[in-house]
Amino acid sequence: MPAISATIITRNESANIARAVRSLSCADEIVVIDADSTDGTREIAAGMGARVITHAWEGFAAQKNFSSTQAHHDWILSLDADEELDPQAQAAILEWKRTVPSAAGYQFARRAQYLGRWILHSGWYPDYKLRLFDRCRGRWEGAYVHESVVVEGPVATLPGEILHYTCNSLEEHRMRIEFYTDLAAQEMFERGESVSFLRRKLGPPWVFLNSYLFRLGMIDGMPGYLIAKMAARYVRRKYTKLEELRKSRRLQR
Repeated sequence: MPAISATIITRNESANIARAVRSLSCADEIVVIDADSTDGTREIAAGMGARVITHAWEGFAAQKNFSSTQAHHDWILSLDADEELDPQAQAAILEWKRTVPSAAGYQFARRAQYLGRWILHSGWYPDYKLRLFDRCRGRWEGAYVHESVVVEGPVATLPGEILHYTCNSLEEHRMRIEFYTDLAAQEMFERGESVSFLRRKLGPPWVFLNSYLFRLGMIDGMPGYLIAKMAARYVRRKYTKLEELRKSRRLQR
């Protein structure tokens, strides 16, 4: 029976951490890597039986790779603090533990809640995420944003879903966009990327149409419209910040 170490990285996640930890009873241990939280996250997690380790923030992928090194077992089950496993996924993992693993990693569908509503279109679902993997054959990659697990070997899908609790308000969504577009623009800048005038102008409206029309965001009602609108905003802000970085470098020369 393969043993599992569940890992979560945190920084001021007191509103979410208990829900995530509760959903990981299928694991043999829970390791929380905390980056200097000041809101009681560490205390909540430790009080629920997690092993909590304080580690200075190094970036999403680096932080998650560090969490894998701190685990007692080779099979890693990684969740974000604002996620939980649904009962079907928990049962699937318990059933999987009674077998000999046939893959290097396993993915689950992920369903997101946005402004209090579960989103089933807009390009947000099923949003498969590889979260159970053998650390001897896989690791997290991604310098700034969109980190993901890359494994050497086959990937299989397990039943159940990861439930992702995203933004509760538009202001929270705007703040997240500012945070992630800072990282995305910096990543593009360091890769030496440039964006043409045409791409800057047409990119945001195309992203809106793709999300709202072609990916059926309209079926998600007002949240679907807002998802498309904010997706366009993300692209516009990312390109604007990239141009600001490139202009700053030219002025320094």
